[in-house]
Amino acid sequence: MLLVDPTKKISFKRCISDGDLVIVYERHDSMKAVKVCESSVLQNRFGAFKQSDWIGKPFGSKVLSNKGGFVYLLAPTPELWTLVLSHRTQILYIADISLVIMYLEIIPGCLVLESGTGSGSLTTSLARAVAPSGHVYTFDFHEQRAASAREDFERTGLSSLVTVGVRDIQGEGFPDEFSGRADSVFLDLPQPWLAIPSAGKMLKQDGVLCSFSPCIEQVQRSSEILRSNFTDIRTFEVLLRMYEVREGKTDCCQGDEGGSLGSLPRKRRQRSNEGSNAQEIPGSPTVMARPSGEARGHTGYLTFARLKCLS
Repeated sequence: MLLVDPTKKISFKRCISDGDLVIVYERHDSMKAVKVCESSVLQNRFGAFKQSDWIGKPFGSKVLSNKGGFVYLLAPTPELWTLVLSHRTQILYIADISLVIMYLEIIPGCLVLESGTGSGSLTTSLARAVAPSGHVYTFDFHEQRAASAREDFERTGLSSLVTVGVRDIQGEGFPDEFSGRADSVFLDLPQPWLAIPSAGKMLKQDGVLCSFSPCIEQVQRSSEILRSNFTDIRTFEVLLRMYEVREGKTDCCQGDEGGSLGSLPRKRRQRSNEGSNAQEIPGSPTVMARPSGEARGHTGYLTFARLKCLS
């Protein structure tokens, strides 16, 4: 995480201090956020870890338990925070977030409006994108959810970049104080078409809006409303496909526990070696790749639109 001091200057603090938030990394699918306390001990399957031993170590350090087990202490970047935060609502993941930040054209210094806050996954990445001189104003109609998000932004050092408000944007619209000031607006609402007129008033000329919706019917209705004051309307569905690359054996026809791809058909292998002196060694290791079984499917549709310039 890019920690920010009261003067809104980015501080690259690389050593862990008492009270810092760290991501304790056991493996790629087992991480947790821990607030460092000198008198505390972390217990997990690898043993007991004295947190006093963590203080003064740089982020990324490998620390040992009383049993010789180990974990890594990582800085709470937005990417890692998305994986460990409390899911108060459905969240956006890295693939969707990266597209949102790119197509909303968010750069340092931007003023961004968001509704609703939810678990704060996207908000965290938006804050890093606008740092050090920009600001994210995020709204949620649920008071307790907004309070929890506010606490999270304090923990991750983003409170000077994010302001959390309690407001029903669908019913009331965005506050008038932001009229014509926003560079970008993001909507994650069950009925985004109700908030689009207000969002249009908040945007600067040529500003960009994005609406996230899980159902295509929501996209269709929102697009109808967008056509009156927006242009360049586009909808995306991001499907991320990860691959596992590992060493396997070419003569294994049955998938092993690592997901071996098996060998090529005999005739195809013979043709591939024709005209060469290559010798195929049965059982020799080779690098194989296959789609990961953990690939995520549909999360939602991202609809982008640009406010029409006045002629």
